[in-house]
Amino acid sequence: MFRPGDVILAKVQYTDTFEIKKRPALILFEEYSNVVIAGITSNRSMNGISLTVKDGAIKDCVIKLNYIFTISEKMVEKVLFTLSKEKKDSVYKQLSSKLDTLIS
Repeated sequence: MFRPGDVILAKVQYTDTFEIKKRPALILFEEYSNVVIAGITSNRSMNGISLTVKDGAIKDCVIKLNYIFTISEKMVEKVLFTLSKEKKDSVYKQLSSKLDTLIS
């Protein structure tokens, strides 16, 4: 069982190339053996929420809230670390804000 705020290593299939690669991702929620995740990139010039070594990352990176998708829980290799409550609150606040602009 995974928890929201867990940073995981998962097998992710890219839609543009159909390649499957191991990548870090943030669990947003899990339901019925499916895990909704946000991608994480080491390209810090991309928009998103910064994730630092201090937060638990191996190197500074970015949580990409524009790169959200669902994977099977079987695609999760392992949990790397869990975000602090403050960082998790920041993720959900920004995600909620993005969704609110779609409704308005």
